[in-house]
Amino acid sequence: MTERHTRYPGPIAEARVHTHDLLARGWGGDDHLAEVLDRYPAELFDINLYDYDDEGQVSLRTGARGRLSGPDLLEAIKQGRLWVNLRGVETVLPDFWADAMAAFGAIQATYPGMRAVTNAGQLILSSPAARVPYHFDAAGVVLFHLRGRKRIFVYPGDEAHLPERNMEQVVARQTTEELPYSRAFEADAAVIDLNPGEALTWPLYAPHRVENLDRFCVSLSMDFQTWSSRLRNGALYTNAVLRSRGGAPRFTDRMGQGELAARWAASLALRRMGALQNRLKDFERDFEPAVGAVDGAGALPA
Repeated sequence: MTERHTRYPGPIAEARVHTHDLLARGWGGDDHLAEVLDRYPAELFDINLYDYDDEGQVSLRTGARGRLSGPDLLEAIKQGRLWVNLRGVETVLPDFWADAMAAFGAIQATYPGMRAVTNAGQLILSSPAARVPYHFDAAGVVLFHLRGRKRIFVYPGDEAHLPERNMEQVVARQTTEELPYSRAFEADAAVIDLNPGEALTWPLYAPHRVENLDRFCVSLSMDFQTWSSRLRNGALYTNAVLRSRGGAPRFTDRMGQGELAARWAASLALRRMGALQNRLKDFERDFEPAVGAVDGAGALPA
């Protein structure tokens, strides 16, 4: 029996590499990417630049879409140290999304009992030297790789590597997805090198980090929710609200399905009430991409 690397339930027990056919369908070339960047809505761009200290601790800078044409923006990404996420692929790029969903269906079929109820995607374009810090996603993920080479480090989903209090803060949008990190975690990581035409799955919530291997990279990160993950995310949100009011809720991995469902239902009402203010909606941006600038990050216009 496969050893589980997470305390959370779900059909995916460990990191696994699959194949996909998105490259054969013509996605990921420069001309296509430049055209996509030209017309993609600016409000759906996330442009990040991560800096690290000697202990691997991260600080984040965020950028605005800026004024570059699609081809020039692509060049700035290739030259710099930028990590660019284009959110909402499922609505902005319907043809690409249809092919991606077919590829997802083939992967989902390899996990008995896995039934996604929602899917969403972001197209990721990242510089050759870009790295993404230690974090988790509040959803299941399939990472479809299209160009370049990535190295992904996947860590156990236990309390030591994935504290639930931090998860609550992320799900409630009080903090970004980054988690407390220690270099000692590296001894526990599964390390996977991902090549074009491959896709990676990992257990629900498993912490991970990413390094590009000296090449411009393009991937599609497809998030999916099952009913199990939706219930647990709702419980995490409710716990975050209770903790903000001085409560001490018990961890969701100690709850049965009935209690998880009740906390999920409570989260719907709490969100409608605005029980916790979204602290990420007005994230300050301090650069825009520029060809030839250090790290690909130029000054914002005055």
